[in-house]
Amino acid sequence: MTPFGLKVRALRKARGITMKQMAADLDISQAYLSALEHGHRGQPTPALVVQICEYFHLIWDDFEEVHRLAGLSHPRVVVDTRGLDPRKTELANLMAEHIRDLGEADTEALLERLRSVQSVAAKPPKH
Repeated sequence: MTPFGLKVRALRKARGITMKQMAADLDISQAYLSALEHGHRGQPTPALVVQICEYFHLIWDDFEEVHRLAGLSHPRVVVDTRGLDPRKTELANLMAEHIRDLGEADTEALLERLRSVQSVAAKPPKH
């Protein structure tokens, strides 16, 4: 399951909407919606993400969160480490090799650390 799929499923279940109903309302197949929720399909198109946000009447932070999660939900990630420090290539390869072996605490700790790096990098420079 992807972060986007988990979020869509939670939104759908919280509102008591079946997958069949949501798929019909969005004019997509139930199989495709199921594949998105379970992470068996790649990232949804930006248009579909907007359609889903509108379907659930999401605004502001919730709207942005669903878009952020969609961007982080490609189930087959490729990491290009050309030109980077060899340790970063090692890190990427070890992550790929051992991601399934990580426990919840280790996963959460790594996510927390990478999110903190991401938030620092996203801040505008001080003048």
